[in-house]
Amino acid sequence: MAKPINQLDAIVSQINRLPRIARVPVMSMFFHKAVKFTGTAGIEVEELTYNRCVVSLKNKKKVQNHIGSVHAVASTLIAESATGFMVGINIPETSVPVIKTMKLDFVKRAKGDMRAEATLTQEQIDMMRTQEKGETSVKVVITDGEGKEPILAEMIWAWTPKKR
Repeated sequence: MAKPINQLDAIVSQINRLPRIARVPVMSMFFHKAVKFTGTAGIEVEELTYNRCVVSLKNKKKVQNHIGSVHAVASTLIAESATGFMVGINIPETSVPVIKTMKLDFVKRAKGDMRAEATLTQEQIDMMRTQEKGETSVKVVITDGEGKEPILAEMIWAWTPKKR
């Protein structure tokens, strides 16, 4: 087992050793406590590794807009969460992740539950692990209950030293 990059990586690595049936609720509960708004919205963390994060959100009344779809802000939250959690486990312990830019284009009406899948390339991971400060655009695909992409998103994350 490789040495954890940071404390978040150490916790996520422990959770990822659990059977899948336990891993999703435990990972979700951990992030609900660490990032309270994810718990308020009801985000589920389905998968979190160094190069991939998948989060989902059920289309429940508390996150709906006036037309019964998942609210735009809740959809933004899953994209920000998927990208941010993954950046968080890859940066040095001496750094903190900060969202720099969020660009979302709502191109279709979303139907049903929402899912965000974020990915990093090995080059991006290597850059995060070796530089105390930097930024990168994290790819994220947002799909609805029909598997369509109603939202196109670009998330640019920075990481900077904790102590300035």
